[in-house]
Amino acid sequence: MSNIGGFKVNRNALIAAFLLVAVIAGGLYWNMSRPQTKESLIVSSTTSLYETGLLDELKTMFEKTHPGYNVSFISQGTGLAIETAKRGDSDMILVHSPSQERGFLESGSGVNRKIFAYNFFIIVGPEADPAGITGMDPIGALLKIREEGQAGNALWVSRGDNSGTHSKEKALWAATGLVLDEIKTEIMEDSGTWYIAGGAGMTATLQLANEKEAYTLTDVATYLKNYKNGNIELVKAVDSGKDTLNVYSVIVCDPDTNPRGMFEGSMEFLRFLLTDEVQTMLVTYGEDEFGSTLFKPWLPELEDLDSVIAGWVEEYAYIDGSECPTQYRKEAAGLYR
Repeated sequence: MSNIGGFKVNRNALIAAFLLVAVIAGGLYWNMSRPQTKESLIVSSTTSLYETGLLDELKTMFEKTHPGYNVSFISQGTGLAIETAKRGDSDMILVHSPSQERGFLESGSGVNRKIFAYNFFIIVGPEADPAGITGMDPIGALLKIREEGQAGNALWVSRGDNSGTHSKEKALWAATGLVLDEIKTEIMEDSGTWYIAGGAGMTATLQLANEKEAYTLTDVATYLKNYKNGNIELVKAVDSGKDTLNVYSVIVCDPDTNPRGMFEGSMEFLRFLLTDEVQTMLVTYGEDEFGSTLFKPWLPELEDLDSVIAGWVEEYAYIDGSECPTQYRKEAAGLYR
């Protein structure tokens, strides 16, 4: 028996108390220092966002402020990205094809569609410009490429992969009044077809067009990256405009149909894309490396009452007059006006 501060204390009890404190302290230290389990968030996304490095930047920014998540991206054309999500193999999609996005919502697979960025498509081709389309509007340029293609003077390379870029290309060909299925089989004067379907991603399509000295449709971001890196020598022939608008949207998988159960994390990432931090980052992203920004933030256009772009986006990318019709919204407080 010991005497501490005038109180008699059982020595064994004292030792046991010290041991208990040591065990608790050790347990707390181990719990705080051990690797924390993170929730895995999977995003199926269009290749242009991945190949330009933007997704890596977004991953770093998001995980810094949301340490409980690990974000992984599956880079695919829009069509495949949507199919991946429909199968339940991803939690959300980042894509750029309004017509395919509508189908994703209507199938019961997605909710809470939000536009977060835009840029433009351009038509690029060999510097010699054998079809003579430089400076033309996109519809006139396609008609001229077809004319020169039939004469054996020009080639066209298509993504041909059901991507957002391919979807835009098909819409442009439709606007010419020509039937694309017939165009694909047209034979040049000498031999072979002038329309080539690559069936690959944007970078591979650009490289094929470069090899064939052909024209192709590309998003401006992937073009600038490949041109700057010396992968291609193609030059811009048809510039940006209303007809070549390219709009990027995020859609969360409907938790009622998606088995992964990552709705809360997906909504965290969706709201993150709309923050001032991300929207401001987009203003200058790529400027230092490529001499031009690769993507433009969407939210500032909404705030500008005189924005011409806002009108273009609403006409091209809204679904029934809205970014997301009310029947496809779920726990979306504050997302829509």
